[in-house]
Amino acid sequence: MEKQVVTLAVRIIRRSNRDNRADAVLRENTRNSELSPQRIRLVVKAVFDYFRWLPWLNPYLGVGQQLAEMEVLQSREVSDDELRRLALPNWVSEVMPIELAWLRSLQQQPRLWLRTRQGFKAKVLESLPDCSEGPKDYPESLEYLGTQDLFREKSFQEGWFEIQDISSQAIGHLCDPKPEETWWDACAGEGGKTLHLADLMMNKGLIWVSDPAAWRLDRLKRRTARAKVFNYRRELWNGGAKLPTKTKFDGILVDAPCSGVGTWQRNPHSRWTCSLDEVKRLADLQVQILLNAKQGLKPNGRLVYSVCTLTTPETEDVVAAVSQQSPELRLEIKKIIWPQDAGGNGMFGAVWTRVAMG
Repeated sequence: MEKQVVTLAVRIIRRSNRDNRADAVLRENTRNSELSPQRIRLVVKAVFDYFRWLPWLNPYLGVGQQLAEMEVLQSREVSDDELRRLALPNWVSEVMPIELAWLRSLQQQPRLWLRTRQGFKAKVLESLPDCSEGPKDYPESLEYLGTQDLFREKSFQEGWFEIQDISSQAIGHLCDPKPEETWWDACAGEGGKTLHLADLMMNKGLIWVSDPAAWRLDRLKRRTARAKVFNYRRELWNGGAKLPTKTKFDGILVDAPCSGVGTWQRNPHSRWTCSLDEVKRLADLQVQILLNAKQGLKPNGRLVYSVCTLTTPETEDVVAAVSQQSPELRLEIKKIIWPQDAGGNGMFGAVWTRVAMG
């Protein structure tokens, strides 16, 4: 590794901790960097690889020496026994099944997925030749295999495509919104799934968008403008019993706050900052948000729950709790997406239909 890359990577690693997540520290320290985009990519890779292989590294070495040790480590084959002992915190086995194929996937480089706007796929392929077709079930998906800075590409700035993980795209198709329907993206964040819903609806109908953080909704506004999505309304909502609107919805998507276990391949620092207590706390929060959000459903409306985690308390147990407390909801679908199968993040989705007003 070049000295400049190592120096910046070491600085970021030293500043990363439970309160300062590595991905946020990376953004802060590379935003105005004088390094080229190519070197910035090397810094990002070095930081994430460091946390990916952290339990293998000699704790008595300095971070710079550990980075050199890591490069040697990555060149050899890691045994199944090492993966079982070192790849995860011990508490994980208490809340989910551990498959060896999943452990192997955690130590691999994540794949980069794009979602093209409907009707723009051919243009994107022409402008970005380093792409391959995604799964047939997701016809607008592409895997990007190149090295360009996609945010600087004209096709991105023109709104022809979004950078969206393949498993996240699966949730949009699970929602299956129709043109002219009214939807609510209740925990929208910066709007990745909002944009997908709008595209599936062909920008017809209406989407209400909410999040507890105003800054996320401000970023969503910029994203929707670039993607030429205008059929939405924004409102703050903290997940409480008072809904942001009296509108009744054909569909509600609750992409709830979660432990993010399904993203540990892409963001390995989170493996060492997440805790069992956090999983339990978030599971309670997820149930409460769903019970509050469901009040906005029309008869026959669909409630969709999604989380980028794989723990049983945040998936099966949440679904069971909501179903038990909601006799008016009929469970239609439960779907778990494992990274080793999808080639993307781990995700869980569930769909209920409101069969009677309660």
